[in-house]
Amino acid sequence: MDQGTRGHWESPLASISRLPNHSVCEMGELTQTGVVQHLRNGQLLHHAYKHHSLLPSDWSPRQVWMESTGKSRTLQSGMAFLYGFLPDFDWTKVTVRHQWSTLFCGSACECPARNRYLEEEQRRQYRLRVADSNLERTYVEMARTLGVLTRQLRAANPIDSLLCHLCHSLSFPCVPSGDSGAGGCLTMAQFAVIRQQQLDDEVDRRRVGVYRKYAILAMYPYLNRTANKMERVAKATEAGRQPRLNGEEVFTLSSGHDVTMAPLLSALGLEEAKFPRFAARIVFEMWKSPHTTQGQAKNRAGKGERSKSNSKDGEVFIRVLYNGEDVTFHTAFCHSNERHISQPLCPLKNFLTFVRKDMFTIVSATSYKEACYKQSG
Repeated sequence: MDQGTRGHWESPLASISRLPNHSVCEMGELTQTGVVQHLRNGQLLHHAYKHHSLLPSDWSPRQVWMESTGKSRTLQSGMAFLYGFLPDFDWTKVTVRHQWSTLFCGSACECPARNRYLEEEQRRQYRLRVADSNLERTYVEMARTLGVLTRQLRAANPIDSLLCHLCHSLSFPCVPSGDSGAGGCLTMAQFAVIRQQQLDDEVDRRRVGVYRKYAILAMYPYLNRTANKMERVAKATEAGRQPRLNGEEVFTLSSGHDVTMAPLLSALGLEEAKFPRFAARIVFEMWKSPHTTQGQAKNRAGKGERSKSNSKDGEVFIRVLYNGEDVTFHTAFCHSNERHISQPLCPLKNFLTFVRKDMFTIVSATSYKEACYKQSG
C-alpha cells in the first residue's frame, strides 16, 4: 500500500492514507482487524472465481473498475479487498474513482421525494425510540456513568461505538468516579437493550413501508448503472461479436457504508436481510448458458433429454449473494420465478425490467424523474 503513488486516483482520494497508520484508531477509522476481514473477503472470491477464469493473471486496466467514497475506511477496505482478489496486484493498472455520495448516485442525486421519505422515516424511528421506556432508562443510566447529558448520548447513537468494542473483544468503556459522573463501566445488559431496540426498529420499518420507498429512490441511480453495465457486457459477449481490445469490464467494486448497503438490500426486496455487519458484501454475478453446437444438440436428444430446455443458448442470468448466501430467489425481481434444479439462476432480463420499470410501482410512478418530482399528497 505504501507504493500507492503508482496508482491512479481521482481527487480527493490521492491524499487519503491507504492503510491504518495510527497506534490508536481515531473515530470512524478502519482497524487492522477490518483490513484482515477485507483481505480474506478478497481471497475468498478470488478462489471462488479462479476456476471460471474471470480475470487472467495479465488482466488489463479496462477489466477492473473500483470506486469508493472519500472516507479512509472505505478506501482502505476497497484496497484490501482488491489486493486479496486480483490474481496479480499491480498498482500501475489500478484506477480508483471517487463517489462523493454514500448512495453512489453520481450525477442523478437530486430527488426531492427521496428526501421527504427519509425525513418521514427518521420521524418514525424517533417516535419508536421515545416510546421505548426501557431504552430511555438505559440511556439515563449510561449517561450518568459516563458523566454526559442524556440527550448527548442519545444523539451519539452509541450502538456503533459499542459494536466496535464487542467485535474487537474489548471491554466496554469505563470512567473513574468523579465530579462529572458516577463512574463505572457500560455493561453488556445495556448493550442488549440498545441492540433489541435496533431489531424492533427493523420490524417496525418493514411494517410501515416508508423506508422501502426511500430505498427505491436512493438506490435507483446505482442499480440503473449496474443494469446498464450488465446489459453492455451481455451484448458484447453475444455469439459472433469481435472481442474488444484489452477485454470488457468484468469486475466492478464499490466500497461504501452500511447506509449504502441497507437501502440497496431493501430496494432489491431483501427486507428480511440482517443489517449489514462489518465487512458485509453484496455480489451481483452474471452467468451465461453455453452455446450448443448442432452436434451437441443431437447428442442430447439421443440421450432422451427434452428438446425444450429451461434456457436458450447464450441466455444471460443474474445471481445475487449476500455475505456468501445465494439470495437471488428472495429478491423482488425473481421471487415469483420458478426455480429449476437444472438452472438455479434468474434471467438477467428480469433484473433489467425491475430496475427500469417495475420498482417504481412501489412509489406509484413509472420513472425515476416522475417519482422524484411528484408532489406529495
